[in-house]
Amino acid sequence: MEYARKPAAISNESVVRRHPRLLEEVRRRLRVKHYSLRTEQAYLYWIRRYIHANGKRHPREMGGKQVEAFLTQLATRDRVSASTQNQALSALLFLYREVLAQDLPWMENVVRAKRSPRLPVVLSRAETRALLAALSGREALQAGLLYGSGLRLMECLRLRIKDVDLARNEITVREGKGRKDRRTVLPGSLRAALRVQIDQVRVLHLRDLEAGFGAVSLPAALARKYPNAEKELAWQYVFPAMRRAVDPLDGREKRHHLDAGVLQRAVRSAARLAGIDKPVSPHTLRHCFATHLLEAGADIRTVQELLGHKDVATTQIYTHVLNRGAGGVLSPLDR
Repeated sequence: MEYARKPAAISNESVVRRHPRLLEEVRRRLRVKHYSLRTEQAYLYWIRRYIHANGKRHPREMGGKQVEAFLTQLATRDRVSASTQNQALSALLFLYREVLAQDLPWMENVVRAKRSPRLPVVLSRAETRALLAALSGREALQAGLLYGSGLRLMECLRLRIKDVDLARNEITVREGKGRKDRRTVLPGSLRAALRVQIDQVRVLHLRDLEAGFGAVSLPAALARKYPNAEKELAWQYVFPAMRRAVDPLDGREKRHHLDAGVLQRAVRSAARLAGIDKPVSPHTLRHCFATHLLEAGADIRTVQELLGHKDVATTQIYTHVLNRGAGGVLSPLDR
């Protein structure tokens, strides 16, 4: 759930005022289980919306009938996608199982929406070169990592200096999707730009330390285990935010990573400048990484490991552009 889309806020705050202890307990349980902040925000949103949709009744007074009606309403009236509906269901399952500790025999009748298989948007090599050429500076480096290393957007933004090995041309992704670590290739053509970026982070970090700040958020309990690590250069983000901000987990002012919207907007603008008439996002570059590697003859198991896919079947979707797919068939009209 690490990469859940951040939903819009509910305007009716009476739900929060009426059930403050319940929502605080949900937040506490999420943090005990080390769920990401984005997942926490999404789960709280769906729980508030579920309570509001049922006249602000306490979830303990409701059950399968109300959950099924809520999910059906999302699909029929609000026309949400299958992934969004499943996210709402996961939030309610967490509420009843982990917070209210209720037995859920009625959940057997609640069916998860089935996601329709969709082929990813993939750019040609020429289109990819044009897209990258239309970017500059920090955004060009980030896009280069997405395409050259197969990183997800948030994996790139959460990359820390200690996980970039310039000597071995290797990047270590920590707690990627499914909370799994993996190693992937670091393009040699980006080494010089990464050195410059890390030097800039070093200067920014020294300024923060001189101003009495310089801390960064650490995963899980590392802040207690290594109390000085949060101010070490090795733990700083490779792409830090321009301004410090208050950490919602402990209320301290820290230097976080860049917001995802910065690169998303830059890639959309670059696609327009490059004249690419396809729906392009930063994640498109990860699709291009996998497809272009397979086109070049890379082993599909190797690509699976670089991408961090749990099942090779997920990686096989990229074979739709290879010669053994539809693109390798000669149309009878051309014969």
